[in-house]
Amino acid sequence: MTSQDLTEIAEQARTWLEETWDPDRDLVAWRNLLADSGWGVPQWPKQWFGRDMNSAESAVVEQALASLDVVGVAKSGIRMLAAATLLEHGTDEQKKQFLRGILTGQENWCQLFSEPGSGSDLAGAITRADKDGDRWIVNGQKVWTTSAHHADWGLLLARTDWDEPKHRGLTYFVIDMHQPGVRVSPLRQMNHHASFNEVFMTDAHVEAQHQVGSLGSGWQVALTTLAHERRGADGLRSPGVAMDIKARRTGRIYQQEQVEIETVMEPYKWYPQRAGRVDLVLPRAIETGRVNDPAVVQELAKLIIMARSAQWTAKRARAAQQAGRKQGPEGSLGKLAASNVAKLAARVHTLIAGADAMLEGADAPLEGLIAEILMSTPAVSIAGGTDEIQRNIISERVLGMPKEPRSDTGPFRDVRRN
Repeated sequence: MTSQDLTEIAEQARTWLEETWDPDRDLVAWRNLLADSGWGVPQWPKQWFGRDMNSAESAVVEQALASLDVVGVAKSGIRMLAAATLLEHGTDEQKKQFLRGILTGQENWCQLFSEPGSGSDLAGAITRADKDGDRWIVNGQKVWTTSAHHADWGLLLARTDWDEPKHRGLTYFVIDMHQPGVRVSPLRQMNHHASFNEVFMTDAHVEAQHQVGSLGSGWQVALTTLAHERRGADGLRSPGVAMDIKARRTGRIYQQEQVEIETVMEPYKWYPQRAGRVDLVLPRAIETGRVNDPAVVQELAKLIIMARSAQWTAKRARAAQQAGRKQGPEGSLGKLAASNVAKLAARVHTLIAGADAMLEGADAPLEGLIAEILMSTPAVSIAGGTDEIQRNIISERVLGMPKEPRSDTGPFRDVRRN
């Protein structure tokens, strides 16, 4: 791929966008046009709304959209994890049913993996799915489910065989979240947000055609979802960009996108804070005069070096994803790096603000934003798999170290559980 080839692709994208883009269109109608054109997700297969482009090609298309301030396809939240999983493991019928609604933003998704009694041991799930004719009956409880309160569909990991070892007795499903057998209960966080939910399923139904992958292959399918989640969990992208509607924007599409941001994106607005807000550290050090303190400067330098290194790791991971390469451990490297960056950022914010970092309200540093950062950063070490899980993955899959001895082999029904 030469620079001339990339220039031609960029020109093709810009030409189509300039001819087609109209900010007074309906948002869903515009996204349907983007999906049909392939310019919305150019790295996807041609058969499924893409153009089979590699990472370099898709990057220039993204730049073309950004240069014209064009609204893209819906990419927020769990929906892209659903899309990636269905593209790799779903049937053609499942792709036909779900992919377009994901891109247009008409359907929202959540991820039903974690359970109260299994912690980070996702394979220890005890939510059960029992076959009943041409459908499955689901009973169980999930927790830490982001956006479940407005999700249309859920990615569900459930146990279908209790006589197999725990990793082989799981099956992956897509479940309708609006049915009577599904109850969602929001959880209030100590940083005042309510992104997460408990989900209770009592005789909920899943149609047979919504089983993803073969019976008992749920763990392998879930690994695809988790790998994409960790690749996207670096937490080091520019904070708040997706939430800011520029003052110069006028038109129906922008108005409808603003409504979407205020609803669908609401659970995610604290995510920049949980990543540590590295972007605020240097301006805060200059503003407060703490940039003249050698101890603060030393920690600030460490943070910037670590953050830049993590950004490069995250870019390599996303490039591999866009190139369609098989999911590897790089997501765990980026996830662990993001966790270390967030913890160090919280430390530096505290060095700069001192005891005032604990304050909220109008007279607090950045009106309490620093306090929100300190309360939010621990989440990075837990969400998407704990730091300990990531270290295990890196040690086994990157360094080739032996696996830890296990005591949970054999039929799952015989395994001791919490």
